[in-house]
Amino acid sequence: MSSRVFAPAVDVSPFIRFSRWSLLFAGMAYGAFWNSRYTKREAALKPIMEKEKAERDAFLAAEKIRKAKEEIASLEALSKPSK
Repeated sequence: MSSRVFAPAVDVSPFIRFSRWSLLFAGMAYGAFWNSRYTKREAALKPIMEKEKAERDAFLAAEKIRKAKEEIASLEALSKPSK
């Protein structure tokens, strides 16, 4: 193993340290604010989305049954001998 020699730590000015911490906490507050707004918006939309999902699921189930019937009919047509 090689022993690396690192440069001594650099003293950072108090203003830069204060600015870093201030911006970190400002970013956390900004994120918390927008997260709460989006959470409220999604909570208001949830019943609408559940209703649309139920309608979409019903439509897709009906479509699946229709396609299955068509497929069975086409397979029966293929299996009948032609004269």
